[in-house]
Amino acid sequence: MAGKTRVLVVDDHQIVIQGILCSLKEAGDFDVVTSNNCDDAFQLIKTNSKSNPFHLLFTDLSFDNSTESTLIDGGEELIKTVRNNEFDLKIGVITGHTETNRVYNVISNLNPNAYLLKSKCDATEIGFAIKKMVQNEFYYNH
Repeated sequence: MAGKTRVLVVDDHQIVIQGILCSLKEAGDFDVVTSNNCDDAFQLIKTNSKSNPFHLLFTDLSFDNSTESTLIDGGEELIKTVRNNEFDLKIGVITGHTETNRVYNVISNLNPNAYLLKSKCDATEIGFAIKKMVQNEFYYNH
């Protein structure tokens, strides 16, 4: 990837976004954009796809701020939508979901490049995951 790696972080909790931003700052020199909902995140991906595309997407799975007008209801739907539109984007999940069934289903069905647990995630972990993602490898810390 030429130039700075562009990262989009999507989570509905601002404190989590701030923590991820701090970890990303410690892990390397990235151009980071954030969003607190999946509809806006997808719009950012679309509008930047030609001129200044994102290289990496980190999303949570569950979003408490969905409403009746929400089109993309959660991280799993966001991943599906990104993949269905064939954006050239590596996808990482940063979530609190540790349920074996949920983890298995997300990894098997959505094939994210990384799966990180919020409870175990720090700058070293995110940095390692990004390194693997950029090298077209997978990293699951669960």
